[in-house]
Amino acid sequence: MSNFRYKQIVGGRILTPQGWLYGGSVIVEGTKIFAVETTQLSIQDAERIDVCGADIVPGGIDLHVHGGGGRDFMEGTREAFDVAVEAHLQFGTTSIFPTLSSSTVPMMEAAIDTCREVMLDDTSPVQGLHLEGPYFNPAQAGAQIPEWIKAPRPEEYYSILERGRGVLKRWDEAPELEGSKGFVVACASHNVLPSIAHTRALYHDVHEANLAGMTHATHFYNAMPVVYKKREYKIPGTVESIFAEKNMTIEMIADGIHVPPIMLKMAWQVKGTEKTCFITDSLAVAASDSAVAFDPRVIVEDGVCKLADRSALAGSIATMDRLVRTAVQQAEIPMEDACRMISETPAKIMGIYDRKGSLQKGKDADIICFDHDQQLTFVMQCGRVIKAC
Repeated sequence: MSNFRYKQIVGGRILTPQGWLYGGSVIVEGTKIFAVETTQLSIQDAERIDVCGADIVPGGIDLHVHGGGGRDFMEGTREAFDVAVEAHLQFGTTSIFPTLSSSTVPMMEAAIDTCREVMLDDTSPVQGLHLEGPYFNPAQAGAQIPEWIKAPRPEEYYSILERGRGVLKRWDEAPELEGSKGFVVACASHNVLPSIAHTRALYHDVHEANLAGMTHATHFYNAMPVVYKKREYKIPGTVESIFAEKNMTIEMIADGIHVPPIMLKMAWQVKGTEKTCFITDSLAVAASDSAVAFDPRVIVEDGVCKLADRSALAGSIATMDRLVRTAVQQAEIPMEDACRMISETPAKIMGIYDRKGSLQKGKDADIICFDHDQQLTFVMQCGRVIKAC
């Protein structure tokens, strides 16, 4: 354990809310950022950490991640949570929202209880639970387990929302389903972000859901239709409908496979950095030597997870650092914007920007560094050095 009161991170440009700061330093005291200084002059009682020219940016916040290190959050156990969270921490995810695919009620309840236990530690990367389903359009099931997909049932979701108070932070649903509006309103009243997913919603469905409180779109472009023709007429798909709703935020799987880089760039140009974030949507095989997914129907091939019959992609094997590399090197998005879309934007979407998402005095000391090739060189989570330069 260090005997120093502070850690002083120097030697690279620093991403601040005002832009890049050159020649400065980030001072950390305990679990918090003590100051962001405009000088690199050594301060008294500080351990000096030189990042050797790397970019010093806020830690990554993953809003949508199913597992890692060989474990899946659907297991619902403390061990599975701890292993998966620690695996992603090594690759720059300093805040995480564990995600369950469409599950049974007992599975959701177990995950809620485990998540609550984990969150008792104020320094845990876990910020809350995310349920992806099971209220989806069966025609857009993708890799979701089909027998668990259904329309929303008030007696079911109200029970889960009550059990998940303070823990459940987001729940995805297809807004064209019968009873959708009641579900969206119920989520919003429990401070749970409703998000559109696995859907064939038309503009009317999207607009009405948005008015009811559904303001986010899950893995944008994936499991939702784009514009199509009905006889001689064009019908706006879910994608165009979300583009049209100015207040709707989007997340994209920036592994370069789920969404082609040119489409990443186009969506960013339309929605902007403030309403676009990147996610891994990774499965248990991410950040591990394993090639076995939690779902036995899933295989790993061509750097991505697929259903064995190759009818659909089934999640990624990406880690946080890969999202940045893909955005910068393949989609030609500026480094500043790519880093904001893994930190600032997701923090604002999930209502944790008062603690996370930027390098500012008083916020959690979640800091990562990338070299000029966008390779991860340093990870700090709540003041704890996970990966040293």
